[in-house]
Amino acid sequence: MSIALQRARNQRLPPEVNRALFVKNLPFNITSDEMYNIFGKYGAIRQVRIGTSKETKGTAYVVFEDIFDAKSACDHLSGFNVANRYLIVIYHNANRQSKKLSLKEQEEQVRVMQERYGVDGQQHSRTKPKAP
Repeated sequence: MSIALQRARNQRLPPEVNRALFVKNLPFNITSDEMYNIFGKYGAIRQVRIGTSKETKGTAYVVFEDIFDAKSACDHLSGFNVANRYLIVIYHNANRQSKKLSLKEQEEQVRVMQERYGVDGQQHSRTKPKAP
């Protein structure tokens, strides 16, 4: 292993860096083989998942075996031109990808939890008990 590569491996990475990359703005007709050819230049790939539904077309997840390979691919391929489309490559973040619940849905979840655990939501109220 070269000295430069060893130094790169010893550096501390930011917390958002991980092995899974989320790729947006892909051509709708891109194949898995083409994805492996584009991203495989930066290291061993564990998995490629290309969106096929109406909502996910043009997106993909690329999971690398090594976190440093994923960082290199993200650094080099963000803005890369594929079929006249500039790729947007970011690190996968499960918290960012989860859908946001509306206030009504959150209130419904609280109500279900209160029923499940037998809590009425009034145990911390500041009203004083009435004296007999």
